[in-house]
Amino acid sequence: MNVSSPEPTAQAFPDILVRDVRGADMETIQGIYSHHVLHGYSSFEEVPPDRDELSARCAEILKRGLPYIVAERRGEIVGYAYAGQYRVRSAYRYTIEDSVYVDRNSLRQGIGRTLLRVLIERCRTLGYRQMIAVIGDAGQSSSVAAHMAMGFEQVGRLPSIGYKLGRWVDIVLMQRALGPGGTTPPEP
Repeated sequence: MNVSSPEPTAQAFPDILVRDVRGADMETIQGIYSHHVLHGYSSFEEVPPDRDELSARCAEILKRGLPYIVAERRGEIVGYAYAGQYRVRSAYRYTIEDSVYVDRNSLRQGIGRTLLRVLIERCRTLGYRQMIAVIGDAGQSSSVAAHMAMGFEQVGRLPSIGYKLGRWVDIVLMQRALGPGGTTPPEP
């Protein structure tokens, strides 16, 4: 992992507002996520959770002090992202995992990169040192490209780790240092 590289830059999208999630956003978030669950490989869930379940998951993330953000364009939510605990064991406490979902009608418009850029900065500010991306389906070149543009490197691949929509699906593991990454001990 190259920690000396500059912080990632993303093209400015003046019509996109990134803000913290609100309770009223969960219906739209549920719609975005349901599409990805039913038609894609970015989630390995096969049955979309209802709004109450997603609200409970969001509340757990916020309770941990982690960021959960949405992207708005002209007052409409077009994507969302959040950071979750990578693993539960204490040694992983400085490592975070990102999740980014974009509305199917807003794909390939830079929204995922914009959300990821904000998420990276928020997690860095919170003192996290590594961010992990677990990308379902090695064929999701746009997700891999968005992460690479934000300074992630591919660090692994788990072939045929899941079975969804009638086929075996790989996972691509990507990693990015936050701030000094692993070059110095964390602050006490």
